[in-house]
Amino acid sequence: QVQLVESGGGLVQAGGSLRLSCAASGGTFSTYGMGWFRQAPGKEREFVVTINWSGRSTVYADSVKGRFTLSRDIAKNTVYLQMNSLKPEDTAVYYCAARSVGALGFSRNDYDYWGQGTQVTVSS
Repeated sequence: QVQLVESGGGLVQAGGSLRLSCAASGGTFSTYGMGWFRQAPGKEREFVVTINWSGRSTVYADSVKGRFTLSRDIAKNTVYLQMNSLKPEDTAVYYCAARSVGALGFSRNDYDYWGQGTQVTVSS
């Protein structure tokens, strides 16, 4: 059973930065496609970014492109989401997700495993 544990959320002022981590265990991390989604109060969970199994391909939502950077460390079974130039509209619970298929995934239904979420709050 794959387990994903997110960390790194918190409160930050607009323009600031945070780095989220997602540590995976119980599976073959190096073969998984990974992604981050976020859900703001009263809104649907939305796609943020996805990375393929090798880390050579990454796709970002337009809303975060140029500000967020996703990377993966195979040796540590961890993906990192570096978030810069944060805006109040980035406020949400951020969820890490993994899929057994190593390709990119853009929809919630593409993913097999989910973390518990970590809160990110950006104050204006």
